[in-house]
Amino acid sequence: MTTVGILGGGQLARMLALSGAPLGLRFLVMDTAPDACAGQFAPLLVGDYRDEAALAEFASKVDVATFDFENVPAESAEWLAGRVPVFPNPRALAVAQDRLVEKTLFRELGIPVGAFADVDSLEALRAEVERLGGACILKTRRLGYDGKGQFRIKSPADVDAAWEALGAQAATVGLIVEAFIPFERELSVVAVRGRDGEFRTWPLTENWHVDGVLSASLAPARVDAALADAACAHARRLAESLDYVGVFALELFYRDGALLANEMAPRVHNSGHWTIEGAETSQFQNHLRAVLGLPLGDTRVLGQACMLNWIGEMPDARAVLQEAGGHWHDYGKEPRTGRKVGHATLRADDASSLAQALARVGGVLGREAQVAPVVARLSG
Repeated sequence: MTTVGILGGGQLARMLALSGAPLGLRFLVMDTAPDACAGQFAPLLVGDYRDEAALAEFASKVDVATFDFENVPAESAEWLAGRVPVFPNPRALAVAQDRLVEKTLFRELGIPVGAFADVDSLEALRAEVERLGGACILKTRRLGYDGKGQFRIKSPADVDAAWEALGAQAATVGLIVEAFIPFERELSVVAVRGRDGEFRTWPLTENWHVDGVLSASLAPARVDAALADAACAHARRLAESLDYVGVFALELFYRDGALLANEMAPRVHNSGHWTIEGAETSQFQNHLRAVLGLPLGDTRVLGQACMLNWIGEMPDARAVLQEAGGHWHDYGKEPRTGRKVGHATLRADDASSLAQALARVGGVLGREAQVAPVVARLSG
């Protein structure tokens, strides 16, 4: 029986393990936290990702390895790859871990991207903010996600405050300043590439964020076919350039009829959670199929689907479960401000039925603001 090793034991590893059970797979999860939620469903090895003894023990017990979040040290993945197959490859992980390297690759591949620059001093930041037109976002090059490690610069008057907030990290994780993009919509391509180069995408997804954290995802996004095809072409070019194996997401901004790449996530992705019930094959099972060299599953959508993220604490499940197309996912985490603790997916055969179900759920749970933009899109 094949054992899949997963570096990282969060909800993504948990859902990978659950999706792999029908394939007869076993799992071993490695995480630094003894209470990692994936450990409720798979054996858990607790250890530091830089501890070679722990990595060696992990490698000795698995047939193939993957990871569930992008901040696993790339050098650890590289070390591990010398002992067991690792997918996606460590280079893809390293690229996605550094915003400067990532955006430079986008530009080299001809994938449109907003203006950006590396900054290592207050003076450099001040000069780049002026060059970029004043409205910018200062970010750490590494270790930022869900809105962390960022400072919004609305005008040159904010430069000193931005540097005070993040400048100390210039020498450790590096800093990048990006021109602020007043986007009209946020979109993502969730894609999968197999060991043999086979490439598939799920329908383009539209996303809404609150305070930098995903709040809701709608699939398929209501865009024209040409735009969806362009997004998928960008994802394919990126996957082929990295010889990528597994699932990844390419996050995009839509503005004035064009797409601009924001970032790549080298793993199964929050905006693809709807695929568990809303697609012929979920992102989780297709990731496992890819890393094991199995045939990829069909990625077609089954009607219309919306994923609602639960942040901080879980609401009452009954409002979702009483819907015919309602599906509930509790990650088994302790409530905590800003923490992703679960999600729900609502699925329907048509946009009107999905909008009505969302409105009912939002009303019962007091989450009208969360569902409102999705209902508006479906009704437009």
